[in-house]
This record gives sequence, structure tokens and C-alpha cells, in this order.
Amino acid sequence: MTLPPALVALSPGELRSADLRGFESRVARAARAGLRGLVLRERGLTDRELLELAQRVRGAVAWLAVHDRPHLAREARADAVQLGGRSLAPSAVREWLDPMISIGFSSHEGDDPLAWRGADFLLHAPIADTRKPTGLLPGIGFEALARAVRAAQRPVWALGGLAPEHAAAVRASGASGMAVLSGILPRDDVEARVGAYLANWAEVGG
Repeated sequence: MTLPPALVALSPGELRSADLRGFESRVARAARAGLRGLVLRERGLTDRELLELAQRVRGAVAWLAVHDRPHLAREARADAVQLGGRSLAPSAVREWLDPMISIGFSSHEGDDPLAWRGADFLLHAPIADTRKPTGLLPGIGFEALARAVRAAQRPVWALGGLAPEHAAAVRASGASGMAVLSGILPRDDVEARVGAYLANWAEVGG
């Protein structure tokens, strides 16, 4: 079982078939800049499309997770499956999933801890304010993140509105890393963004 690296990028969640080659190019650029972790979270792709995408990017990153489709994780040679409140329960998936594949759970403030029973790690969100198509989603802040880390009884990665300069606050909370959606792969300056996140994380880590 392999846990995520300190920096994990999430795919945008709105890819279409015509976007895949461009997305793969961005992943390759990010990987060359030092990105090691990727979560594929594309609800709009068919199982076949998502599996083929996962297989094509698998060689670019050291750690790969597939969101919400545990049946594809083994075929994709993924390191993890990322589940959420609408997914199968982690405890149920753990009963039949390859034990070498770790299980992540997308948690939020106020969740019942039983929801993530069986999960190996959490992506906890939203930490900082996040812009959504429906408006601004307020973040819970870093003190609440620290409380979540203490209560989780498993490693936690912070997610939601995080910029490179948030690395110090994330590390101070006790979180194991940062998961980033809009800050890396949708950006044109992919390499610079990856470098900034990694440099800030390393700097505050001593």
C-alpha cells in the first residue's frame, strides 16, 4: 500500500474526449517539473475512456489514484482509489479490493467519522476559500484543518483553494500534504506552479 506524496494534483473533473491529449501533455509537463501524484476524477468519461487515460498517464507519475471507480483501479495499475460521500463505503470496498491499493476518502467538516471507516487516508476540504460556478465556497481555515488532522486517526491531505504560500500553514496543521485542483493542471504555467508548491513545501519542512 502506497500513500500519496506530499503534493497531489487533481484532474479538472470536466474533461471530454477531445481534451484528453492536451490533458496528458499537461500531466507530462507537470511530472517533468516534479509532480509525483495525480488523482483522476472525471465523471464524464466512460469506463473505457477513463481506463485508457489512466493507463497512458501511469508512466508519468509515481502515484496514481482513480476517483469513485474502484473496479478500474487494478486494471489501471493505480496506487489508490479515491472515494467520497456518494461512493461505495470504504469498508465495503476494502473487502474485495487488492490490499496493495490504498483507499482515500474525501472528507469535510462535520462528517461522521464512520463514513471513512476502512479508508487509509483523507483529502479534507475545503480549507481556503474556493471559487465555484455557483459562487464562493468559504474555507474552514487552518485551525479547523488541524482539528481534523488530530481527529482523523489516519494521514490527511489538505484540499481546496490552496496556493503555494499556504504550505507553511498546512504543515503546521499536521497534514501530510496538499491536494491541488485549480492551482496546477488547468494552468498554462504548469511547470512554474509545480515548482512553487514543491519549493514552499520543502522550505517550511526544513
